Amino acid sequence: MDAAYIPAQYLQLAKDWLLNNGIGLLMAIAIFILGRWLARWFATLGQKALLKGGVEYTLAQFLNKLIYYALLTTVIVAAADQLGIKTTSFIAILGAAGLAIALALKDSLANFASGLMLIMFRPFKVGDVITASGVTGTVRDIDIFSTIILTGDNQKIIVPNSGITSGIITNINAESTRRIDLTIGIGYQDDSNQAKEVLFELLQADKRILTDPAPQIAIAELAESSIQIVVRPWVQTSDYWDVRFDLTEKIKISFDEKGISFPYPQRDVHIYQTNRQDSTEH
Repeated sequence: MDAAYIPAQYLQLAKDWLLNNGIGLLMAIAIFILGRWLARWFATLGQKALLKGGVEYTLAQFLNKLIYYALLTTVIVAAADQLGIKTTSFIAILGAAGLAIALALKDSLANFASGLMLIMFRPFKVGDVITASGVTGTVRDIDIFSTIILTGDNQKIIVPNSGITSGIITNINAESTRRIDLTIGIGYQDDSNQAKEVLFELLQADKRILTDPAPQIAIAELAESSIQIVVRPWVQTSDYWDVRFDLTEKIKISFDEKGISFPYPQRDVHIYQTNRQDSTEH
């Protein structure tokens, strides 16, 4: 809009305000620019100090943002004071605005609170393999509102933090060792002792299988069509899948060589035939 159409009284009011508050405006701008730079500098310095002290990166990054925004709020209040805005009124406005935002973004705030819990209590960290909210994969990043998980087939899943903290979290590689649980079924006509000996030899031959705790081989169940043998060796967590796949393949090959069968589920049906003549008389 052309300046000629602006009422003269508004122009005069603007001139009067600049004459009376021009220095305050310049001071407010200077305080904001310098204060924001100092807030970022202090926050970065604090993050570096935390990382140097051994604090996990995710927690240090969160505290960096917390320090920055806390200092920035102080800077904004100080700049507003230079413009003649009463601090108490400004804080009241911020409080009212904060309440309105909180009501509008309650789901986001729930994710934020859950993010704080994940960062503070650390049920898992970046690089861990977890199952949470129905997703299994490697944790790539833990943010304030969401956690990024990379699945085994390289899918990037973004899970809201509230969905993680509201359910069961399984940290698959939290411990350095892990047990492989296999159940092998053999036929009732097969020699169970021979099968156990073959399994024991396979475990002994694989140097990745730990001797402490000792592996377990035992008959667990006499099922309808097979004898169920459990095989439970312990391995380093990093070797879990490689050993599991190799062991499963070697069991199949060794049992075939020894003539030990893997029975199919089966059911015997007995048919009784009555005398046709007797049935027709009735």
